[in-house]
Amino acid sequence: MIKRAVTVACAALLGAPLQAESGPVEVPIEAAGPQGPLSGTMLRGSSAQEPIALIIPGSGPTDKDGNSPLGVRAASYRLLAQGLAAEGITTVRIDKRGMFGSAGAVPDANAVTMADYVADTAAWVKSVRAKTGAPCVWLIGHSEGGLVALAAAQEVENLCGVVLIAAAGRPLGDLIKSQLRANPANVPLLQAADAAIDELSAGRRVDASALPQPLAPLFNPAVQGFLISTFSLDPADLVATARLPILIVQGGKDMQVSVADAERLKAGNPGAMLIILPNANHVLKDVAGNSPSDNMAAYQAPDLPLSEGLVSGIAAFVRD
Repeated sequence: MIKRAVTVACAALLGAPLQAESGPVEVPIEAAGPQGPLSGTMLRGSSAQEPIALIIPGSGPTDKDGNSPLGVRAASYRLLAQGLAAEGITTVRIDKRGMFGSAGAVPDANAVTMADYVADTAAWVKSVRAKTGAPCVWLIGHSEGGLVALAAAQEVENLCGVVLIAAAGRPLGDLIKSQLRANPANVPLLQAADAAIDELSAGRRVDASALPQPLAPLFNPAVQGFLISTFSLDPADLVATARLPILIVQGGKDMQVSVADAERLKAGNPGAMLIILPNANHVLKDVAGNSPSDNMAAYQAPDLPLSEGLVSGIAAFVRD
């Protein structure tokens, strides 16, 4: 569920602010990374005066379109960008440091901490503002990207607000425990997994070679630094201290993050707006049935539209 990467300097992409054109226009955009550029794609709305949002991807090798070589081809971020462009809202969707178009930013995408992703977010905000002249940038964080957005909201300047989509309301370690328990086949692994998560939550690395083999990828030594940096964060605490407008969006058929997570976030910040999409799954597609196979089929369906109400709800919020 993870794949990552080391310190960043903030810098803007050179160039004059973009001028308004008729219709959405897709252009490449870069931000400064530690050893090379971070790469993204800007899909512009119809007006330079409309809001601008940075889409922060979820965990693992998830690319700027929301796809992953681990079996996700839903293209959720690309569809979200296209939907928001039709509403006149500009988006920037990005490849994480060390991955895909941002492969040259660092040599090892796994050698990362949450602070590094926050620094990258700051670099993106600076670049987007320099490129467009926007006074501030919205953050749209999906899944783990929601935690990045909340952490960034504590320290990154020139943010308009935060949209959290399918974001955990619990520390990541607690979420992983819950996900493991959702599969009855994992029962023999739970004691060892819980012990490892507790150690990492306390800031201590674990010996992955001593764990049952099925757990080895999850607790790979290469990602333990990242796990330690994220397990220490409670999203409910972060959302409570965020002094920005916040929208929480959660799907009712999400098998990875629950409606209870969204409600915990809302309880942490009662002023936040909450939208529940009853039939949406984790990749933001409506699922007709209730079986896991129906749900997972949507992960492979780039032509399936986004959940009804997702784009309009975000557009209305950022324009308010």
